[in-house]
Amino acid sequence: MAATVFESPRELPGAVGRDLGASDWLVIEQPRIDQFAEATGDHQWIHVDPERAKEGPFGSTIAHGYLTMSLVNFFLPQIVEVRNISMGVNYGADKLRFPAPVPVGSRIRGRGELVEAEEVKGGAFQAKIRVTVEIEGGERPACVVDTISRFVPA
Repeated sequence: MAATVFESPRELPGAVGRDLGASDWLVIEQPRIDQFAEATGDHQWIHVDPERAKEGPFGSTIAHGYLTMSLVNFFLPQIVEVRNISMGVNYGADKLRFPAPVPVGSRIRGRGELVEAEEVKGGAFQAKIRVTVEIEGGERPACVVDTISRFVPA
């Protein structure tokens, strides 16, 4: 899928409320979960022990919630592109929730909505993009987070 393109960060305030579309699907495989466990030191069995997890509450291993959230940074460039900037930075996040687990083998994607945008001190534009991480065939999303980015016009 093609990203929603803004030719300048100055266009962002006029697009508040706009559905920005969705990223491509990504399969969550056990090696990614294991690598995240290694990077964070979170080796809880529901994530890294497939045999024990078969008998657990989810029937398989599941992705860490924070792994799912971190993939938002992978999805965002597929969802939105802001052109004619000298710099874009992640400024933070608001309202993080994990409504549903992501079982190993699931396909997930990010869907974006521009919920706020304004010019801030120094001439940058701050955008709050709500990213909903969908699980293919799932009733509830895996993650919902309001990301905050700042874009400095070129």
